[in-house]
Amino acid sequence: MKEKLTVIKVGGKIVEEPDTLNQLLDDFSSLSGYKVLVHGGGRSATRIASQLGIESQMVNGRRITDAETLKVVTMVYGGLVNKNIVAGLQAKGVNAVGLTGADMNVIRSVKRPVKDIDYGYVGDVEKVDGKALADLIHRQIVPVMAPLTHDGNGNLLNTNADTIAGETAKALAEYFDVTLVYCFEKKGVLRDENDDDSVIPVLTPDLFKQYVEEGIVQGGMIPKLENSFSALDAGVSQVVITLASAIHKDSGTIIRK
Repeated sequence: MKEKLTVIKVGGKIVEEPDTLNQLLDDFSSLSGYKVLVHGGGRSATRIASQLGIESQMVNGRRITDAETLKVVTMVYGGLVNKNIVAGLQAKGVNAVGLTGADMNVIRSVKRPVKDIDYGYVGDVEKVDGKALADLIHRQIVPVMAPLTHDGNGNLLNTNADTIAGETAKALAEYFDVTLVYCFEKKGVLRDENDDDSVIPVLTPDLFKQYVEEGIVQGGMIPKLENSFSALDAGVSQVVITLASAIHKDSGTIIRK
């Protein structure tokens, strides 16, 4: 029987504010069993880029990453945000290590091909080295993963944190009984977007299809849920979508096959 492991993905907003970061570190450090943390950091990157006179360009919520922007996101995601989290976890007795995809070659990506839009130095994940991560985890070391990968030719690539969390969970499912938790600003997937308490407790593929047809689930939630079902198909035991402050509680929306 495989040992349990939880992969937590938190957005930049949570890890960029001292109060919410401290709450997250408390909740994450109190989680039992093996764990991995994947984080964003987009607001900090936008702010620091602006201070450096670099304009941030976004298309459909995705950052266009030119050469100068790549320098900024490398500094912010791989440095400032990542190391603040690692230092905070060490202070709470969690022996964490901060990783980009380049470290130990844990995540290899390919530069996104240009179709309608040239996203620049943005990576699409090709391979996650689950064994290398599992070896760390079995040594009681907690990986804290920044949203940066590499192409194997010396180039870093800005990479979506949701994707990194999903692909990491899939790779680790070979070694652990994995639960993937996506944290965002709502209590879960809502039946009514104007009612924060209308959480759908369980979603299956059939229910998902029905809710999409009825317009209950729409917009950016659709790809997030498609990624969730893809993770389940690849061996992840369950996916949970919930508030960051609820990661140690039995709440939110549970995604099941």
